[in-house]
Amino acid sequence: MDKVFIKGLEVEGIIGIFQWEREVKQVISVDIEMEFDNKLAAKSDSIEDALNYKKVGKRVTAFVQKSKFKLVESLAENIAKIILKEFPVGKVKVTLSKPGALRGSESVGIIIERP
Repeated sequence: MDKVFIKGLEVEGIIGIFQWEREVKQVISVDIEMEFDNKLAAKSDSIEDALNYKKVGKRVTAFVQKSKFKLVESLAENIAKIILKEFPVGKVKVTLSKPGALRGSESVGIIIERP
């Protein structure tokens, strides 16, 4: 199956369990990989037949900006649910990272895959 991806979508939002994290927006990096049959879009060369990654990116950005989850696990699960419900994809893989969340590391996060 073909895959459409968005890599390194950076969105500011509230995420975390500590009090200061509940008050200050942090950068959350989102990678999304979606299974989508691209044959028709390749043949027609029309956006109407493609998975519009711009619409996916805008939807995820709006959701993350408004969300206030404590755990990246919860945020990732809800992003996956939105994509599967609102876009014609067969499977989605969501990677969330919190840059600088752990001293000495580039980032920490989670990867989930949902059918």
